Amino acid sequence: MEMFFYGFMQRAFQASFLISLIAPILGLFLILRRQSLMADTLSHVSLAGVALGLLLGVDPTWTNILVVGIVAVLLEYLRMVYRTYSEISIAMLMSGGMAVALVLMSLNESGANMSINQFLFGSIVTISQQQIWLLLMLTVAIGLLYIIFRKPMYILTFDEDTAFTAGLPVKTMSILFNVLTGVTIAVVMPIVGALLVSAIIVLPAAISMRLSKSFNGVILIGIIIAIVGMLSGLIGSYQYGTPPGASITLIFISIFALTSLGKKLFSRVRQERLNGRRDLTGDISQTK
Repeated sequence: MEMFFYGFMQRAFQASFLISLIAPILGLFLILRRQSLMADTLSHVSLAGVALGLLLGVDPTWTNILVVGIVAVLLEYLRMVYRTYSEISIAMLMSGGMAVALVLMSLNESGANMSINQFLFGSIVTISQQQIWLLLMLTVAIGLLYIIFRKPMYILTFDEDTAFTAGLPVKTMSILFNVLTGVTIAVVMPIVGALLVSAIIVLPAAISMRLSKSFNGVILIGIIIAIVGMLSGLIGSYQYGTPPGASITLIFISIFALTSLGKKLFSRVRQERLNGRRDLTGDISQTK
């Protein structure tokens, strides 16, 4: 297990643990608000922020956060404009973000393609200590916000009209949630890749929703699943030289398949036992 002695692997495991703490929280709210595709949109738009940073010669993380934050606000505005057809805003911003990224990449001739590939597929080698600190601050912020605003967000998630009637700042809360999701994607993207960062945020919550019915239970089980999936994916990525984002996503999909199959088998066995008890009760009644 010599990989644990390498500094970049130590940072990778630290980042994975921090991501595992925040992914189920954001993922659950995204699923319940039916905004899973919003994370995918922001991850694609984030490429424009990366390309802008490479073109200007500054750290892409900061330009990425700026661009994704602006787009997150714009996404909420378009969602309010197209209430009935909210997928229009997703299609518009996703295609627009990719177009801007491609144009900015074409303007940069200083070997930006290699850097873009690292952001597309993720790289555990390039994780810096600065990114670890950013993730730590983000994890603390999301944890505190969840503890403080859990009930208002719960109301907003299930019924915006009720939240508005109760006097909650619906628009402000939705915009802040979008921005927080966008900043998380911008920070996590260099580690797991832009193409799969939305899956890594959404899948742990999606899996845990099949195993628990309570809100806090889903998040707790989601954190455990995220830790197992993230660490297993990282180890597999190191051992076989595969992209970390792809390895982690495949682990999550495998866990989802196993839990779905296990739950189905459990339900079938339980139903057979119930049927057996009913048959036994019927036989006893007839005997009497």
